[in-house]
Amino acid sequence: MSKPVILAIDDDPAVLGAIDRDLRHQYRHEYRVMKAASANEGLETAQALAARNTPISMFLVDQRMPEMSGIELLREAMKLHPQSRRVLLTAYADTEVAIQGINEIGLDHYLMKPWDPPELRLYPVLDDLLGEWRARTRPSFVGIRVLGSQWSPQSFAAKEFLSRNRVPYEWVDVDQDPAAHALAESLTNDLTKLPVIVFPDGSHLTAPTTAELATKAGLHTHATRPFYDVIVVGGGPAGLANAVYAASEGLHTVLVESQAAGGQAGTSSMIENYLGFPAGVTGADLAQRATMQARKFGAELLMGQEVVGLRREDPYRIVKLGDGTELTAYTVVITTGMTARTLDAPGVEALNGRGVYYGAAMTEAARCRGKEICIVGGANSAGQGALFFSRYASRVTMLIRAKDLLPMMSHYLADRIRATPNIDVVCGVEVSCVNGDGALASVVIRSIESGEQRTLPTVAMFVFIGVQPHTDAFDGVLERDEAGFVITGADLPKEHGRPRGWTLERDPFMFETSIPGVFAAGDVRAGANRRVAAAVGEGSAAIYSVHRYLRTV
Repeated sequence: MSKPVILAIDDDPAVLGAIDRDLRHQYRHEYRVMKAASANEGLETAQALAARNTPISMFLVDQRMPEMSGIELLREAMKLHPQSRRVLLTAYADTEVAIQGINEIGLDHYLMKPWDPPELRLYPVLDDLLGEWRARTRPSFVGIRVLGSQWSPQSFAAKEFLSRNRVPYEWVDVDQDPAAHALAESLTNDLTKLPVIVFPDGSHLTAPTTAELATKAGLHTHATRPFYDVIVVGGGPAGLANAVYAASEGLHTVLVESQAAGGQAGTSSMIENYLGFPAGVTGADLAQRATMQARKFGAELLMGQEVVGLRREDPYRIVKLGDGTELTAYTVVITTGMTARTLDAPGVEALNGRGVYYGAAMTEAARCRGKEICIVGGANSAGQGALFFSRYASRVTMLIRAKDLLPMMSHYLADRIRATPNIDVVCGVEVSCVNGDGALASVVIRSIESGEQRTLPTVAMFVFIGVQPHTDAFDGVLERDEAGFVITGADLPKEHGRPRGWTLERDPFMFETSIPGVFAAGDVRAGANRRVAAAVGEGSAAIYSVHRYLRTV
């Protein structure tokens, strides 16, 4: 942690030099002494230190400066550093100024210049004020700070991205923290654009894209090689398994993921039926272990990069990224998995990220503490989410269309839900609409059988109603089924006994798509068994087909 600052501001060079000299003599070991020769320079310094989250323990400010008075300066500075001690410097006894300062800005002390000797007339006063400041001030956070609003979807997305990528950050709600509000306003002049991401060096990004945030946060976002053997598109269980086996077998491998390693499985609060983890494993932990394993074998992982296109230039396969750059390889393995299906009900879209969330959204757990929430959906992911949030919320209400948790949910999970006292399961209902002015306040549910409606008060609704394949980037390029899943191998549509458009004499390998050398594995593949273990198995097995293809290049 950097030293707290004592900031002296005076437009008289001789006086400022004397202040700086005396302060450094006494406090340089515990504090960083800084000076500013004008009011504007002092405010700029205060803003820069606030952006770096460096605390100012004390302001010593001359009252009479041409740009603004010391009281006016402190009034503005206190918006950024409300805990700082405030000392006004005057050339003579000015009782009116002192009273004004106490009334308007909570002035702690005023000093007459000169104060010789400082051992008697300066240091005792400052020692008391600094001691009081240290006793009341907690250490500042060193790292990335997210200045946002809990009702801002972009703020929620930034928190989720950093959290899932295990980038340490501090969340600061500008609606609850006046100093953060003032800092965000001073940096952007437009609080409609949130979040403001402030970095330790004082730089910031306003409402950044995922790629911008990933780059600035120090994640690996650009390839280091001009050419690869395998490009893995998607960092879920199938993609991570594919990258591990490809890299461990000596193939130059790069994995591209738009959000965070783990995919949909990475958001799971607990996976209890994964082989080898009898006590269960969180999706985030499983993803982290797999990520470390892939990197151990030399695979590159690019985070925050969206794949927007794929083309064939024999013998190469070229993947286009959202930032306009391209990756070239002999083979591509598509493991983009699926994205959450959105809930179609009045009011939902307007409250997305403002109380309506898709998936577990574990970063919102603290906000749900002691409050009532609801879960929409009745499959395993919904059950795991309900159990997770039951540790925080006073009441969790599960809303499902079916008449019972079974058979959509695993028996072990259904039994645990029934045994959890603060989880209520409401069957045979659907969401009619959601209400809230800027934030979710209630959910209206309707009985599928009778049509009767009732309103449930809730601060958050977490939706688990299924998923859809993440394959828009391959529309018109690869053969897909009616639901958008990528068709592979023997399932490719045929014409005259051969796969449609297939020009090679051999049949497609297992997991191979309609383009030779492009494979698909995991949930994105048509006909896949959509379980975490199955995705890992397919990702691992697809490397055998990749090797067979590479022998033909």
